[in-house]
Amino acid sequence: MLSRFDDYPLQQTTRPLAVPGTTDRNAYGRYWLGGYHRAGTLIVEGAFGRYPNLGVVDGSLSFALDGVQEAFHASGAAPADPTATGVGPLRVEIVEPMRRLRLVVEPNETGMSADLHWTSRVGALLEDHTVMDDGGRVIVDMERFVQFGTWEGTIGVDGTRIDLEPGQVVGVRDRSWGVRPVGAPPVGRPSAGAPSAWLWAPLHFPDECRSLGYFQRPGGAIWRGDGFRIPVVDPVGDVTAHDDEGVRRLHPLGQQLEFASGTRRITRARFDVGSDDGDAHALEVEPMALFLMRGLGYSNPDWGHGHWKGSLAVGRETWRLDQLDPADPTAQHVHHAVRARVDGQEGVGLLEQIIFGPHTQFGFHDQLDGAP
Repeated sequence: MLSRFDDYPLQQTTRPLAVPGTTDRNAYGRYWLGGYHRAGTLIVEGAFGRYPNLGVVDGSLSFALDGVQEAFHASGAAPADPTATGVGPLRVEIVEPMRRLRLVVEPNETGMSADLHWTSRVGALLEDHTVMDDGGRVIVDMERFVQFGTWEGTIGVDGTRIDLEPGQVVGVRDRSWGVRPVGAPPVGRPSAGAPSAWLWAPLHFPDECRSLGYFQRPGGAIWRGDGFRIPVVDPVGDVTAHDDEGVRRLHPLGQQLEFASGTRRITRARFDVGSDDGDAHALEVEPMALFLMRGLGYSNPDWGHGHWKGSLAVGRETWRLDQLDPADPTAQHVHHAVRARVDGQEGVGLLEQIIFGPHTQFGFHDQLDGAP
């Protein structure tokens, strides 16, 4: 189980680095990378996950264009070396840590391929440590850093080439690790209560980036809220610390959401935001385009994270976004490419939403009822 990193003094347990520090079946390490055209014409996202105690690695590349979303998936046996960040034709390359990454899907039988390059705009920022329990049983214990950047490169689909032009596609990525539900559903007692809603908005502005994310319990109580204002500086650092000059902590205070009739899909949002310096901010976002997180395996019945599909399996899925069933539980975790406004600035970004259950603060009273 030795790997080349064991030659460095990095071990956090008495075992080699390839051996997880926990026996929890849901141990994981994951890359997620998202990009969106400034005009909202294209959303492209990719992911790679390693689940060492399940012996599985998987990855996806998906893009939404002209109302159609295409998704490439790969799943396979996890190699012993944790630095092998690929599966089948898909790989994530750490070209320069915290600065430049490359996401590649080599040509394969699905007809989808890609060669995408990500460059940081600000240093990586560590979010708050997240712990969630369900009736006393810990189901999430994870760390995550986020980083804003820009994209360029190409996507290929059925012989057609899509170019991501420098400066036109911006985005955000995260790197997370720890424990969270993956693989087959656990046995034992069902969940103790209705799930929390999740809202997250990482946004680019001309001279700064902002993030705001939080959970809400049914009824509206906010918990595990965090957000940041990160100035864009030259040169770009590897890491943004919470106490760096110009960095401000942001706090969610509430929201006003509008939804498409018959659905839970947000069509407009205003977030009331406070900051450590006592200022109040009104952050407004307006969706331009939609992206199903099912395209990266989230809530995907066939390509869910950590599911064993054999030593190597690849596949492709296609959806028309205007034909989605609003009551489909696998279509509730979505991303929107959005226009954003705050403090007289205009920008672009992403809005993530997951809303299950009777969230009366939004006007929902059942598991998946829609807006009037």
